[in-house]
Amino acid sequence: MQDNRDAATGTASAKCDARDDAADGLRHAVNRQFGVTKILICVQITGGFAGIGIFSITPFSTSVGELAASACNERGGIDSNYYCCKTCNLCKKETRRDNNPVGNDDRIVLSMDGLSKAFRGFVAVNNVHIDVLRGTIHSLIGPNGAGKTTIFNLVTRFLDPTSGRIFFNGQDVTRLKPAHVARLGMVRSFQISAVFLNLTVLENVRIALQRTRRDNFHFWRSERVLSVLDDRSKALLAQVGLDGFYRHKANELSYGRRRALELATTLALDPELLLLDEPTSGMGHEDIGRTVELIRRAAENRTIVMVEHNLSVVADLSDRITVLARGEILADGNYEQVSKNPAVIEAYMGTGGD
Repeated sequence: MQDNRDAATGTASAKCDARDDAADGLRHAVNRQFGVTKILICVQITGGFAGIGIFSITPFSTSVGELAASACNERGGIDSNYYCCKTCNLCKKETRRDNNPVGNDDRIVLSMDGLSKAFRGFVAVNNVHIDVLRGTIHSLIGPNGAGKTTIFNLVTRFLDPTSGRIFFNGQDVTRLKPAHVARLGMVRSFQISAVFLNLTVLENVRIALQRTRRDNFHFWRSERVLSVLDDRSKALLAQVGLDGFYRHKANELSYGRRRALELATTLALDPELLLLDEPTSGMGHEDIGRTVELIRRAAENRTIVMVEHNLSVVADLSDRITVLARGEILADGNYEQVSKNPAVIEAYMGTGGD
């Protein structure tokens, strides 16, 4: 027995030595690359240069292990849903606890794995696992306070998760900025209409299309240079039923048409994944029908994730539904499956559904 323990201890010690040797090698490589950096400082005054100072940056002495620990701390602690491969603690070849690789399925456009968010001890989202399949309409539903919009804010990077990972097209986007995520092709709408009320309908869409131009900061040039975007802007407005409102100010539109304008500006970014937060909220019956058709058309060549309280809209549009309550998943499946789930019935109706 003692021999076995000694052998195990020796093996562990050998692994630690090998890891430390690798760490030292990388540390020295970093030192060689960055340890002799010089900075030249010049201060110019009326009579010439006042002085010149030269100093060097202190060479790095942080070990790779310390760098890895720092990275874990920046993520808010080591994520219990992940671990590195057995041969190296720094290889970043991560797998889930069920040994399934993360973010490698081409059918999945968006993956949330072990996603959690706590606000000063209140857990708004708790260990959520959701995979969104490419080319589908995936709805998140649940009572108020279920964590639906918080998930949207986490996925689009307006909030940092307490733990868990977010993958978009297999890429880990957990720590990216919102603008970076949008440039990758993940774009969202908000519960409150977000358009420029004092600009015309055409100008609102044209602003979104300016992202593709390289002269965004040429503010001294005439706005006539943007007329090349008018045809594309009008085509997008026609898609959402606003082809007769080009010259109207956005504040002159009804609420339903204002939401349609917001959808047009979102589509102008040509997103691969579109996240809609309560797209029919506050609408009358006529506007709801129009918006449902707009969403259906928008989904013809992209994936849509939707938060929606109107269950008739959810039933009409959704390929898959995830039901949330108190930050956790209650059920997941198509409308027929989740609508008959006793836990879902109890969450919505307060009864066991007998």
